[in-house]
Amino acid sequence: MIYLDYNATTPIDKEVADAMLPYLYGYFGNPSSSHELGIEAKNAIEKSRKQVAVLLGCTPDEILFTSGGSESNNTVIKGVANTYKNKGNHIITSKIEHPAIINPCKYLESIGFEVSYVPVDQYGMVNSKDVEKLITDQTILVTIMHSNNEVGTIQPIEEISSICKKYNVLFHTDASQSVGKVPINVESLGVDFLTVAGHKLYAPKGVGALYIRNGVHIEPLIHGAGHESGRRAGTENIVLEVGLGKACEISIEALKSSKINELTDYFYSSLKKNFGDRVVLNGHPEKRLPNTLNVSFIGYNGHEVLNHLKEAAASTGSACHSGMTSISPVLQAMGVEEDVGRGAVRFSLGRYTTKEEIDIVLNNLTEILS
Repeated sequence: MIYLDYNATTPIDKEVADAMLPYLYGYFGNPSSSHELGIEAKNAIEKSRKQVAVLLGCTPDEILFTSGGSESNNTVIKGVANTYKNKGNHIITSKIEHPAIINPCKYLESIGFEVSYVPVDQYGMVNSKDVEKLITDQTILVTIMHSNNEVGTIQPIEEISSICKKYNVLFHTDASQSVGKVPINVESLGVDFLTVAGHKLYAPKGVGALYIRNGVHIEPLIHGAGHESGRRAGTENIVLEVGLGKACEISIEALKSSKINELTDYFYSSLKKNFGDRVVLNGHPEKRLPNTLNVSFIGYNGHEVLNHLKEAAASTGSACHSGMTSISPVLQAMGVEEDVGRGAVRFSLGRYTTKEEIDIVLNNLTEILS
């Protein structure tokens, strides 16, 4: 199987797996225990916290470990709502967010909060001026994803964060798809919160992180004992957190390589050469993730294309929408016509993708579409 679905999930890097192994067997202590096994576990967690912090350009005490992107997003959205409800009840997000943002916002609407959904242009790009127009004296949070999981478009996060600072509004970005693919620095982005999902950057599933800027305090999502400096109760999952830390450490070096970007460009240019106007790019042509290629095969159904593409694993959109046969909500928000959107396929490349694999897929697509 040629794997071209890295935006859905990534395989665990061997170095990551090797780093986790000692904590599966030998160092199994509770990090809250004062004996040697507990201290060893605590040290491992703090080392991992520092590895995540180095990748994001923040201090270790600004990193909160979670079970993944969904928990991180829920922690921010519900935490801000609970903490600042006396200040206001208005939240701003975009129409192309992941369900892990949209659904918590829908929940808050059901209990009396007001949520505004910013539109996007034909490239899936948010206009920062549209965000500013929606801010009122009741706005307590703006949450806009760093990059879109379906089409790869990278949003103008720095512009939006400047606007939020101007109006003293907290700003969160879901960077689940971006961390490990493009350089991320929370200081230059200017965000108050940033979400990390481990399984998007060669760490295990079931682990993530949340950056919370020093000085910002929100009500915890999970109450209990004083784990994670009182910000998230529950005995820490040492094995998975060690894996995430190691994956972040590896990503720092991996980000220096242009291999994935070059392969993606080669893939798209070959598609255009082979199929011409029968292939249309979805998403921004330049401001995009280096590994993401969402294209529509005009006159075809994306699911049918993938069903015939037996040797490769790809997606017709985000993994959460993979069972849909109609145009995805993201493409709808971009104004993509129904007959074009139905032919959409998302190819997302990764660390282990080779040119030989891309050539095999190109040959197979030529046979299918002929």
